[in-house]
Amino acid sequence: MTLKMPEPDRAVLARRKRIVAALSAIVPGEGVISREKELKPFESDGLTAYRQTPMVVVLPETTKQVSEILRYCHDEGIRVVPRGAGTSLSGGALPLEDGVLLVLAKFNRIRAIDFENRIAVVEPGVTNLAVSHAVAHEGFYYAPDPSSQIACSIGGNVAENSGGVHCLKYGMTTNNVLGCEMVLMNGEVVRLGGPHLDSGGYDLLGIINGSEGLLAVVTEVTVRILKKPETARAVLVGFKSSEGAGACVGKIIGAGIIPGGMEMMDRPAIHAT
Repeated sequence: MTLKMPEPDRAVLARRKRIVAALSAIVPGEGVISREKELKPFESDGLTAYRQTPMVVVLPETTKQVSEILRYCHDEGIRVVPRGAGTSLSGGALPLEDGVLLVLAKFNRIRAIDFENRIAVVEPGVTNLAVSHAVAHEGFYYAPDPSSQIACSIGGNVAENSGGVHCLKYGMTTNNVLGCEMVLMNGEVVRLGGPHLDSGGYDLLGIINGSEGLLAVVTEVTVRILKKPETARAVLVGFKSSEGAGACVGKIIGAGIIPGGMEMMDRPAIHAT
């Protein structure tokens, strides 16, 4: 199957110079990329089978700038695609020829760590591994661990509701995010959740996790940090069939034992290693 990108709006492309100038006024300096050669690195995310050069790339550094960008694009009828680290293999950050690619790479600061309440407040450009490294000296870590955790960002994790090999026990991103600051597409800044485990009302925060940036652009995330296990053990067991291995997994879970992670390797996978 071939993915067909939407046809660009020629009326928007005709206003490109004016759009670039307006965005440059919001994010001065090197915060706007508009030269074709410099746009090439942003033509795809981790799904490199599909490529399209964005009309313009913007790299804001503050929530206020994100708000002004989205308000301007909303008023001018310009489409916006948010992008984190660009490691997604689902095409979640594919740019549009007539759109603004809003890159959150400069939102890379850890704003606060509260070990007593076991939370960290981070910007969306912070990587998963950076959170774990920041809290490791106190014996804590951040549980969601996608294979790209050395590079993928917390904001991208929220957009994709990322998990990892340990999600069986510790859950997906949605199970480890307590609050978000975000900007709606009309520029309004809102906050959902917070440092508390439970809050009344609808689970609007759960809707944001996995929304791929369609509902809002996240500019701050409050995540849960966990105490490292006292010990860790790896167990390798051989089975004569995949059915036997599957039955064993069912019995383990049925007994109330939730391992940190479980993986199965079939014969081709074993030979490949």
